[in-house]
Amino acid sequence: MIGTDSISEILAVYKKHGWTLRRVLLSAELSSKLSTGIGDLYEGVEISPSSLNALWFSRASKGTLEAWELRHLSNVPYALVEVMEQDTEKEEKEEIFAATEMRMSDAVNRKN
Repeated sequence: MIGTDSISEILAVYKKHGWTLRRVLLSAELSSKLSTGIGDLYEGVEISPSSLNALWFSRASKGTLEAWELRHLSNVPYALVEVMEQDTEKEEKEEIFAATEMRMSDAVNRKN
């Protein structure tokens, strides 16, 4: 299972390349393992309970587009990217996020 140091490295790499941490998805198991200093680690971003351990990042893309990347929290890099208009309605974004999270969960479960 991934640890605090590895997560800090992931956050630093994304930040270096202009990505902003937007969402944190953590299982109860990983959350309890990382319990000390967890708020500092995620820069105050709200942590959502999930069966998936992952981070959502975003950054501006070409023109009016915005890229969102879901990075699985594991020692093996794995991410899915969604690109959408910056003014996409919140409800539509939530549907895209949920579908992407489901795709990642399916892929991770197949690997395990």
